[in-house]
Amino acid sequence: MAAPSSPPAPQADVLHFLSRSATHGGRRPQRLDTHISTIFLAGEHAWKLKKAVVLPFLDFSSLESRRRACEAEIEINRRAAPDIYLGVVAVTRGPDGALRLGGDGEAVEWLVHMRRFDQRTLFSKLVPAGRVDRHRIQALAEAVWRFHQGAPRRPDRGGAAAMAAVVDGNAASMAAHADILPPAQCAALTEATHATLARLAGLLDERRAAGLVRHCHGDLHCGNICLVGGRPTPFDAIEFSETFACIDVFYDLAFLLMDLDRRGARPLAGYAFNHYLDLSGDYQAVATLPLFLSVRAAVRAHVSATMAAGAEGAERDRLTQAARDYLIAAQDYLSPPAPTLLAVGGLSGSGKSRMGRELAPLLAMPAAAVVRTDSLRKHLMGAGLLDKLGPEGYTPEMGERTYQALYETCRQVLRAGHAAVADAVFAKPEQRDAIERVAREAGVPFKGLWLFTPPDLAANRIRTRRANVSDATVEVLEHQLSYDLGDITWPQVQTGGSKVKALADGRTALGL
Repeated sequence: MAAPSSPPAPQADVLHFLSRSATHGGRRPQRLDTHISTIFLAGEHAWKLKKAVVLPFLDFSSLESRRRACEAEIEINRRAAPDIYLGVVAVTRGPDGALRLGGDGEAVEWLVHMRRFDQRTLFSKLVPAGRVDRHRIQALAEAVWRFHQGAPRRPDRGGAAAMAAVVDGNAASMAAHADILPPAQCAALTEATHATLARLAGLLDERRAAGLVRHCHGDLHCGNICLVGGRPTPFDAIEFSETFACIDVFYDLAFLLMDLDRRGARPLAGYAFNHYLDLSGDYQAVATLPLFLSVRAAVRAHVSATMAAGAEGAERDRLTQAARDYLIAAQDYLSPPAPTLLAVGGLSGSGKSRMGRELAPLLAMPAAAVVRTDSLRKHLMGAGLLDKLGPEGYTPEMGERTYQALYETCRQVLRAGHAAVADAVFAKPEQRDAIERVAREAGVPFKGLWLFTPPDLAANRIRTRRANVSDATVEVLEHQLSYDLGDITWPQVQTGGSKVKALADGRTALGL
């Protein structure tokens, strides 16, 4: 956190009041400062004061503006974190001149009242400690998707013009720190970003027209995500700038993906990315990923440079290196690896979905798009991912529709220049031929992988599944075992042992 700044006199009185143990029932508060807020932590409570500052992107100079900002913070954050955000409370001055939390006197300041959470559950601490697994990161992706689903649509914001303004803003901010961020690299990045943006301008405007620009979180990184009741919970969404918060939903998600990737957790970024795709079906967004990841990294580059300029010694050196690393990452995201198509097949319970998602980060940044027939079938039926379909979902006609959707979605992803993983049983030779043809027609390399496992183990896996998109039962597996699979030409991997060995064997079979 930044060092406390010198507040105006009225706020100095309030800060002194909030610093006293007597204000908090005898508990000595802990004070935290950012460039726009001061937070006091005491017992189970947290109190946030908006600093009376004027910055290029906000004006908190008046008491009324701070009240409105507190109310806006409560409104947006209760959508994702209702257990944290309790309300807006006035600091009042009574007839005796004493300050009180609440009370009937004149309001001299406004505070956001929050329930304190365990700082040890911040994802910025859990991720490097290895305490976020695929289940937890998928729960986070689902929380983000639900947040986006309930977010107001903002067709007056976003689109190509808004993204161009962000790119230009990044360029100006980076130029202000030429001693930290090499000007030639920054200029090359800005030129490449504008070129990418020009190619995607029509798509960005199309997404805005489709309602995919919404009032989002805006600051979705690991430091703004914690566990509440064991559930991943985003908090501290941006309330002070619609420019920063009213954005494409995938640009919002991209901050999380970039942050995970830069923290050395690309596999987690891949799981978050693909679970969001499973939930949303928004495969169109894959084309925006290089741009959105790059712009997010560029933002962090100039923010880190600004922080470095105000630091000293080892901290300045650390932040300077971080700024330069983000700049390099921003350049790298604009040059993704060439797309490839991987198909992972096998009977139910063979571990296809796990294998596909584990291999995906080896094929693209942050991962190849995993396209699953299980998920596509649910979307085609208008059902939720975990809804169990009746017989009408598994007719031959529905099976054909599902595989056609698989082929077309893979084509869409490959046309966007991104790698795809096709996850399906692929029991019929013609289905395997069809997915190989998708790669040939797209002019990209194809790799196929066939998984097999002892039937009793596959059956046990199916019996013990929990919260799984697949509707396969042991009876379905028994029926599959009677199939004539034909000649399987794809490399085959036995998945009856440990998951680590199966993944290693898969990588070896594919030369990854």
